[in-house]
Amino acid sequence: MKTSTPDNYQDIRQAVRALCAGFPDEYHRKIDEQRGYPQAFVEALTRAGWLAAMIPQAYGGSGLGLTEASVIMEEINRSGGNAGACHGQMYNMGTLLRHGSEAQKREYLPKIAKGELRLQSMGVTEPSTGTDTTRIKTSAVKKGDLYVVNGQKVWISRVQHSDLMILRARTTPLSDVRKKSEGMSIFIVDLHEALKKGLTVRPIRNMVNHETNELFFDNLEIPAENRIGEEGKGFKYILDGLNAERTLIAAECIGDGYWFIDRVTKYTKERVVSMPVE
Repeated sequence: MKTSTPDNYQDIRQAVRALCAGFPDEYHRKIDEQRGYPQAFVEALTRAGWLAAMIPQAYGGSGLGLTEASVIMEEINRSGGNAGACHGQMYNMGTLLRHGSEAQKREYLPKIAKGELRLQSMGVTEPSTGTDTTRIKTSAVKKGDLYVVNGQKVWISRVQHSDLMILRARTTPLSDVRKKSEGMSIFIVDLHEALKKGLTVRPIRNMVNHETNELFFDNLEIPAENRIGEEGKGFKYILDGLNAERTLIAAECIGDGYWFIDRVTKYTKERVVSMPVE
C-alpha cells in the first residue's frame, strides 16, 4: 500500500537548490567567521523573487502561500544556508498586507518585492515583559498628525540590515483598557529616518552569528499615516506575522535536520577506519 504523500513542490525545491549551490559551505563559513551578514546571498534570493513569494502578484510578488514559502525556507537551510538572515521579509509583511491601507500597500509592497526596500525587522519583545507581550511599556502618544514613541525593545533581529520595521507600541495605557490585549497599535518605522530622530540601536553580541539588538526610543516621532489599521487593535494584527513566523522557522528546522543527515551519511560513506594490527 502506498503511504507516502507526493511532493508537489519539486520545481520550487530544485530552483532554490540551484541558487544555493552558488553559495557553497566556504561562503557561509567565511560569513560566520567574520560575524558578517550574507549580503550577496540575500540579494540573490531577492533577485530571484523568492523573498517576495507571499506578496500578491498585484504588488509585484509571486502570490504564493505559506506552504510554498515554507518549502523555500526549508531548502535554504537544507543547502547549508541560514534563512534566519532573511526570513523576516516573509512574515513581517503579513501584517502590512492584511491590515494596511491600500495606499500603504502600494507604497511599500512593490519596493519590497523588487528589493528596493527590506522589511526584515519586527519590534515587539521588551526586557521587562517576558512572554506576556500585552504588558509592553513602549508607548506611542498621538500629538496632532504624529505619534511620539518612548520605550525600549530587546532581541530585535536584522535592524541593521533592514529599511523598515514593524513596531508595536501602547497607544492606550494598560490601566485604561478593558482587555489587556487592547490598546496596542502597529506602525511602519522608516529606520533610516528614525536613527536620526530618536532611535538608538545597540547590538547584542551572542554565541551564534545572528544579528540582534536592543532598541531605545527617545521621543521618536512617527507620522500618523504610518499606523497600520485601527488604533488599539495591534495585538490581533501582529499575530498574522507571528503565526507565519513560527511555521517558517519550523520549516527551517526541518531543513537543518536534512542537512545534518546528509552530512552524517556522506561522512560515514567516506571515512576510513584503521584496525590495529596485533
